[in-house]
Amino acid sequence: MGKDKDRKKDKSGPETASTSVKDKKASEKSESHLNYREQLYLLQVELVKLQKAAIEKGKKILIIFEGRDGAGKDGTIKRFTENLSPRDIRIVALPKPSDRESSQWYFQRYAKHLPAAGEIVFLNRSWYNRSGVERVMDFCTDEQYEEFMEEVPIFEQMLARSEIFIFKYYLDITRHEQQKRLNARRKDPLKQWKLSPIDAKAVTLWDEYSKARDKMLIRTNSLVAPWTIISANNKKLARLSALSDFISRFEYEGKNDKMAVPDRSIVFPFNADRLSDGSIAP
Repeated sequence: MGKDKDRKKDKSGPETASTSVKDKKASEKSESHLNYREQLYLLQVELVKLQKAAIEKGKKILIIFEGRDGAGKDGTIKRFTENLSPRDIRIVALPKPSDRESSQWYFQRYAKHLPAAGEIVFLNRSWYNRSGVERVMDFCTDEQYEEFMEEVPIFEQMLARSEIFIFKYYLDITRHEQQKRLNARRKDPLKQWKLSPIDAKAVTLWDEYSKARDKMLIRTNSLVAPWTIISANNKKLARLSALSDFISRFEYEGKNDKMAVPDRSIVFPFNADRLSDGSIAP
């Protein structure tokens, strides 16, 4: 009988230890999640203050999000906008141009979505489609591509002279991360709306997209509309860093300066050296 009790005690010992390890991991995961939620809340409070100041002062703000399929543009925009006044923001994600739009000046269908005083407009992809997917998938001619690359710095300079604040964020992920996210997207019934025939080609055309991205970043980076890179393999860090970087660009009443200190290993200004020093996925 005594030996049986000892065996039961011995048996219960490892189980208790294993349970303790599991509980510790669960606790650490919960704390990490809570830390993210806490930081996100504080950053979103700052965004509400910033928006209030933008409305009062009549600022016109345009935020462009670019990146490969699966880079996290939708999720990042959601964290920017979910607590802002919906009357004073717009999220623009344009579909494939119609035949009529295709006959127009290339920037024309985007121009009507530009912000008025007190508005913040989020472009989920933008005119930079021409230097990305349209270039890679041969949806535009070489002449149309070159015309765009020559005109876009002039167009953005015109916007800046019209007192539109332009922020251009490129969300960068690795090939492995893209494959993982696209595979998860295919299996998720709630994300079927994100699937497109182009997704299937995104991975196989990785190198072509990299070349197009590099040329876009180099040729369209300017003083009035510079590119900011966000290393987005970690979605949560990318979102927090994007919010913090954006907040750091403005001064407004009641600003919490502690929240305006972005992690520069995650979000950083683009320069050509970044393409060869490992900062941006090849």
